[in-house]
Amino acid sequence: MKTTSALLACGLSLACAVAPTALAGPGTNDQAAKPTPPAAKAGAGRRVQVDEFEKLWRDKRNVVLDVRTKREFDAGHIPGARNLDIHDADFDRKIAELSKDKLYLVHCAAGVRSAKACAIMSGLGLTNSVDLAPGFQAWLKAGKPVEK
Repeated sequence: MKTTSALLACGLSLACAVAPTALAGPGTNDQAAKPTPPAAKAGAGRRVQVDEFEKLWRDKRNVVLDVRTKREFDAGHIPGARNLDIHDADFDRKIAELSKDKLYLVHCAAGVRSAKACAIMSGLGLTNSVDLAPGFQAWLKAGKPVEK
């Protein structure tokens, strides 16, 4: 009886461990095996909301990096921001030239490119970055200052 119970318990444990991937459907096992995206790794930049980003922006020792395109930047940006388009071929070089002693407030339109930029920055030794998680669109929606 003990052997049957032990086998049953072992079988249920194995089924529970396998079931989530088995029930997920075709093609999902490949996704589960992929490494964590760079933006989610530790040291890739603390993600904050608009109010906290604004408090940090008000401290003029901090540097705002807008990683959107020049066209997006020219249409309106956070006052004092520096434009470094993440899609520029020399983005990594420009990031590597930045001072490691500053706090960088990074944003894009909706938070995807800025998360990637923070991961790149972290990989290049710039670990003091803060990412505006909802992006510039949320900054606009909140009625925060913008310049052209």
